[in-house]
Parts: sequence; structure tokens; C-alpha cells
Amino acid sequence: MELSVVNFGGGKAETFQVKESFLSRPYNAPLVHQVVGSHFANARQGTRAQKTRAEVHHSTHKLFRQKGSGRARGGMSSSPIRVGGGRAFPSRVDENFSQKVPRRMFRAVMAMAVSQLCREERLHVVKSMEMKTPKTKALIKVFEDMNIEGKVLLVDTEIDNNVELSARNLPFADVCPISCLLPSLMIGADKIVFTQRALQWAEEKWQ
Repeated sequence: MELSVVNFGGGKAETFQVKESFLSRPYNAPLVHQVVGSHFANARQGTRAQKTRAEVHHSTHKLFRQKGSGRARGGMSSSPIRVGGGRAFPSRVDENFSQKVPRRMFRAVMAMAVSQLCREERLHVVKSMEMKTPKTKALIKVFEDMNIEGKVLLVDTEIDNNVELSARNLPFADVCPISCLLPSLMIGADKIVFTQRALQWAEEKWQ
């Protein structure tokens, strides 16, 4: 499959050959949902805690007499069925929410995401991604020349420092090296700009 490659900021287009099998992956929504959910779960922290019945402040006095009231035998006020009592299975700060994602599953989802972006014409390929000076207005001009609107994600094997500094003040632009790219970042962007070497890296690693 041939993709058009332009200069960063527009210009003469060239052709770039990519394997058909890499850009023709069918989109498996449940699999993508599982991998994206696992990344959010791995970033989750146990920042809340609840008390057991041994930790709540309570009295050991029997609530009412054992017989004669017509009710079930009542124990201490720390019972989980009582208002203000402890929790039977409390949440802990050291609770582990991590989920393991197999390497083959992650690579398959990344290839699916790239294929879907290509089918929806949300994928742009540039020859290189470099700027002479760190200037936000210059980066906005680049997006205008390439007819890119919405939330933009710039992906390269090694992010140019000037590009990173130029995109830092733009709320709709973000940069990410290809080795740290996640499916959630790709799905959340309206347009993604890959460099030619980044796409070659992806084709080699995620095939």
C-alpha cells in the first residue's frame, strides 16, 4: 500500500510503501476496549481507605437484650449491618488494580489503531519532523499548511526539542515518541502525524 508523504508544513508529496497486511487489520472493538481499560487501571492508585469493624470507634455494650424483643440477636454497634459500623470488605490504600496485557495483544491493538486511522483518513505521514526555532506560531502555521484541525498528536522515533517546546503551549497538540505511544492516545486524537521513520518502526515492531 502506498501512502503520501509530505514535508513538515506541507510541500511536495512523495510516495511511501507500507505492507498491505499492516494497514488492513480489522478493527476489534472489544479487544481495544480491554487494552485501553487495562492502561487506565494500571495508572490507578489506591487513594481511599475504609475501616473494618475492629477499627471503627464503637461501644462493646450490647444494643438490646438477648430475648423478649422479637428481633434477631443484636451484637455490637460495629457490625457491618449497623449504621456507622465497619465495612465487611473495606477498600485499602495498598489495593492493586494492575492488569497484565500480553505483548501480542498490545501489538495487535496498536496495528488495529493505525489501520483504523488510515481508513478514516486521520493519519498523516511527514518526511521528518524538525523545526529551526521553538516557536508556537510557526507550529500553528505548519498545521494550517497541512490542513490539520482538531486535537493533533505528533509521533516520531525521537522528538525534536524545538517541536516539543513549540507544542507545549498548545492545548490541542501533543507529542509522543513512538516507543511510549499508547492506544488511548491514538484513539483520543483527531489527527495523528507520523514521521516516515516512526511508521517504519511501527511496521517492524507491531506487524
